[in-house]
Amino acid sequence: MSSFHPDRDQLLVEHVLAALGNPVRLSIVRELASSPGERTCGSLPLEVTKATATHHWRVLREAGITRESRAGRAKAVSLRRADLDQRFPGLLDAVLAATPPAREP
Repeated sequence: MSSFHPDRDQLLVEHVLAALGNPVRLSIVRELASSPGERTCGSLPLEVTKATATHHWRVLREAGITRESRAGRAKAVSLRRADLDQRFPGLLDAVLAATPPAREP
């Protein structure tokens, strides 16, 4: 069974902003934006349960922020930057610039 990925013209700004409004999802997007290409879901440091992480990945995918694919047994994920930049020019950069990364104590 394949995962739903909305087409570029189906992306809605309210879904993108809602997805980016969560600190965990924003940190995922920040990590993906800082390293071009695909990453495996397990390669990103998330301090949440596996079920919660799965939820966050699904929200990002269904909002059109990420694209998932299978890489063997692992799930690879990439940022849909080109689609986001074409549909909402400057939005992703503005959100990332307005929300500095969380600092470690």
